[in-house]
Amino acid sequence: MLRWTVIFVILAIVAAIFGFGGIAAGAASIAKILFFIFIVLFLVSLVLGRKKI
Repeated sequence: MLRWTVIFVILAIVAAIFGFGGIAAGAASIAKILFFIFIVLFLVSLVLGRKKI
C-alpha cells in the first residue's frame, strides 16, 4: 500500500512539472487517500498484534 502511495506522489510531481494540473491534482488526491488508508491499516495491525501477546 505504501508503494502505491509513493508511486502516485511521484506521478503527481512529474505531472505538475510538465504542467498537467488536472492529472497532478488527481494523482495527489489518490496518494493522500492511500496514505491515510495505509496509516489506519498499520495502526490496526499494531493493536491487533499487541493483543495476541
